Amino acid sequence: MKLSDIGEDAVVEALTRELPVGKDVIVGPGDDCAVLGKKSDASWLLLKTDAVIEGVHFLADDEPERVGWKALCRAISDIAAMGGVPGHAVITLGVPGSTELEWARGLYAGLRRAAKRFGVGIVGGETCRSPAAKFVNVSLTGSVVPSRCVLRSGGKAGDFIYVTGRLGGSLRGKHLDFTPRLVEARWLAENHKPAAMMDLSDGLGADLPRLAAASGCGHEIWPMSLPCTPGSTPLNAMNDGEDFELLLAIRPDRAEALERDWKRGFPELELTRIGQLTKPARRSTRRSAGGFDHFRQD
Repeated sequence: MKLSDIGEDAVVEALTRELPVGKDVIVGPGDDCAVLGKKSDASWLLLKTDAVIEGVHFLADDEPERVGWKALCRAISDIAAMGGVPGHAVITLGVPGSTELEWARGLYAGLRRAAKRFGVGIVGGETCRSPAAKFVNVSLTGSVVPSRCVLRSGGKAGDFIYVTGRLGGSLRGKHLDFTPRLVEARWLAENHKPAAMMDLSDGLGADLPRLAAASGCGHEIWPMSLPCTPGSTPLNAMNDGEDFELLLAIRPDRAEALERDWKRGFPELELTRIGQLTKPARRSTRRSAGGFDHFRQD
């Protein structure tokens, strides 16, 4: 059986099913970050690793500074989705020996710019030779107050589903220049804590089924409510991926207050109600209906 036969979610499930996690693990594989600590701790440690690979996440002629920005901001976006604050990063860079030094310097200029913008310390890493494609892997720590930690698994049938910003068309440039919703996610965790939340990296069509499955729910989307970027369609909004917006579920009795306070706090950023969690479907929602799948893309 090949990985492409079963898809990314099934691959991850098969590989992580019997991993040893240790006694201090609050949340292991399956959420945006691992969460470590004890129930009585004042704060919990968040751990995240993420990679960008030439030909998959960026192209050979993309500006290296934008690639560096994206590499770190992807991991920051996952810390944000947990309601956390990023801490320190280590960077692994793999490139062919023929790579120009100026390309590597440009990449690190982008990493530095993102680190300064979001308060991340870059404290080490590894450089190695790649026989073909360039790649950058970021391992990032973070912290979160236990009462503000938001998981994918807290949703219930009837919860309204929201997204921040607009979706679709990320390959026109947004995927290299996006701003992780760190401020907005912390505001949500402090003021209107979502029942469940994650960031949108693989597209709504892939990520919403993951949130619903983690919460033991089904889901329904209202396609005409999807906030599309100019030039994009609802189909793009579902499937293009790399939007790095927040996807969240809110109890119905808290929705009106959330929408009112959001407009006051973030008047230039949309928060759109796009659907609802439902009772579990008869068949599993873990398999995505769309979006990006690393093992099923050409």
